[in-house]
Amino acid sequence: MYYMLLISLLITTSVLAVPKPDDKKDRTIDRELSSQEHYQDEEHNLQYDHEAFLGEDSKAFDQLPPEESRRRLGLIVDKIDFNKDGFVNQEELKDWIRYTQKRYIMEDVDRQWKQHNPENKDKVVWEDYRKLVYGFLDSMDPKEADKDDEGFSYKAMLKRDRRRWSVADSDGDDALTKEEFAAFLHPEETGHMRDVVVLETMEDIDKDKDGKISINEYIGDMYRGEENEEEPEWVKSEREQFSKYRDTNADGYMTEEEVKNWIMPPDFDHAEAEARHLIYETDSDADQQLTKEEILNKYDLFVGSQATDFGEALARHDEF
Repeated sequence: MYYMLLISLLITTSVLAVPKPDDKKDRTIDRELSSQEHYQDEEHNLQYDHEAFLGEDSKAFDQLPPEESRRRLGLIVDKIDFNKDGFVNQEELKDWIRYTQKRYIMEDVDRQWKQHNPENKDKVVWEDYRKLVYGFLDSMDPKEADKDDEGFSYKAMLKRDRRRWSVADSDGDDALTKEEFAAFLHPEETGHMRDVVVLETMEDIDKDKDGKISINEYIGDMYRGEENEEEPEWVKSEREQFSKYRDTNADGYMTEEEVKNWIMPPDFDHAEAEARHLIYETDSDADQQLTKEEILNKYDLFVGSQATDFGEALARHDEF
């Protein structure tokens, strides 16, 4: 799988623990529909479709026996078929994929809002957030706080969160409403936050800090081979992608605007693209819509491998 450089979005999975490099999450742009790469070694990655289709429920499905997950998949198909005509069309499938992603975001915001705001006040104040997440820095050796380990630095994390907080703070009172807090947690979902996502991506990949991304920096963010090791074919393909499509002015670098077009291409709908792909892979009679039988026949594409282990065995009782 592509080697993805991790960044520090937030230290919230265990807010009372001192954060460490392992706590860093994937870069924001990598969570469009799935934490997985859509293609691996030029092969289509079923786990991507699995997570895009099921959202957070993919983790529960990974633990179920095949018979039970097939049964539950059938129940999901009934829900996707909004007009109850016995078919799932592209629009219904697209709406479902969007729904699973929005549900993940809403649940993540709800969980973290409660963690950072146990008294359920109208707003979370920056200083309270800073003390809870970064308060350990106050008693830490400054040299340790400044330590940079493959791009990881506690002070850099704090600085990045501070900047993102300020952009999310629409009314400038240094406190976030729940809506503003959602923009802080998931900036890729909010129009006025997207420049922050681009800036963070630039900072992660632009190792020499010259304000642009070379092809070596671009490849280095995805792949680190051993000395004298021949590059895999997918890396060679990425070099070609960089030259032909990423570096649009052919000057050998990606500028901030080119990075924005790469990670947030205008008029590109990830949910629609995934819906088209799933129909293409599943539509055995080529009528551009899916029956429940067609979907169940492609069970592995939608539900994924039983071998993966995310450690979550509980499903949603309200749905099944």
